[in-house]
Amino acid sequence: MNLFSTIKLGNYNLKNRIFMAPMTRCRSIKDNVPNKLMLTYYTQRASAGLIITEGTQISTQGIGYPYTPGIYTAAQIKGWKKITDAVHEKEGRIFVQLWHVGRVSHSSYHDGKLPVAPSAVKPSGQIYTYEGMKDYETPKALSVSEIKEIVQEYAVAAKNAMKAGFDGVEIHSANGYLLDQFLRDGTNKRKDEYGGSIENRSRLLLEVIDAISAEVGSDKVGVRLSPSGTMNEMSDSNPQKHFAYVAQRLNECKLAYLHIVDALEGDIRHGANVVELPILRDAYKGLLVVNGGYDKVKGNMVIENHLANAVSYAKLFLANPDLPERLKKNTKLNEADPSTFYTQDEKGYTDYPSL
Repeated sequence: MNLFSTIKLGNYNLKNRIFMAPMTRCRSIKDNVPNKLMLTYYTQRASAGLIITEGTQISTQGIGYPYTPGIYTAAQIKGWKKITDAVHEKEGRIFVQLWHVGRVSHSSYHDGKLPVAPSAVKPSGQIYTYEGMKDYETPKALSVSEIKEIVQEYAVAAKNAMKAGFDGVEIHSANGYLLDQFLRDGTNKRKDEYGGSIENRSRLLLEVIDAISAEVGSDKVGVRLSPSGTMNEMSDSNPQKHFAYVAQRLNECKLAYLHIVDALEGDIRHGANVVELPILRDAYKGLLVVNGGYDKVKGNMVIENHLANAVSYAKLFLANPDLPERLKKNTKLNEADPSTFYTQDEKGYTDYPSL
């Protein structure tokens, strides 16, 4: 087995194990509606074994970045449907990543209301808004009833994803966003059933999985975790124990896959308490996808050594719309231009050349 081997994911037979990782690109239009530019972008990359879209808000409360798409209005569903239809015409498969940023937001996105979080723990630094850079605010700690409402919003978003023609959904529980904020004791200071113990801090993620699975079937659900991640000031006192527990619990959920973000250079630089991949592979028995600085050689190695079943690529897929073909032929790869990652036009988005 290698990157070019076929693989069965849920009820789908995928043409390779080279997945397109979710990447925020800030190209949607007014009211967070996907547009023609996004259609071109995703269709260009339909040769991926699986496309996982950029983070897509489940509600207005989930917004934390400008020009990012949602999946909670009829116009957004219609916009995504054009994209999924085009990807399917190219014989591709596409999951939408469901996203709620939690505390990593600003009241200017929410008509003056504060961002929400498990606890009132303020991030340091500033956030980019439509009005420019602003200081982060101390978020509002969610009540239990508000948490239950968010669980239902995830379920509705998953139902909307099926209306939009997606093949499945990925639950974004990584990178310091809302579900990750509940998992980590650096941000979760609660004393109720959603805080304290590892079991309690894992509760919200498991409730979201159950609610979504009830709507679309667990075989259409993936989960993304970043056990070693420090993005958005994340930390945990014992991530090895915690994320091994989470991975073991996910076996019961019969998911399509678990998607792990490895410790990145920035995480190491910021003092990450690294959770090694073998710990997670031992704990999770299902289909495991890995992400984080992989090239062809490292990707093949992790599959051949049975540490993962597939590899997701971010910057390489961003800059190389035909990445599977380029990897197979060992041809030169385009280099990504970081200055265009979050701009609003086709430059550095749909103008990277194919072979």
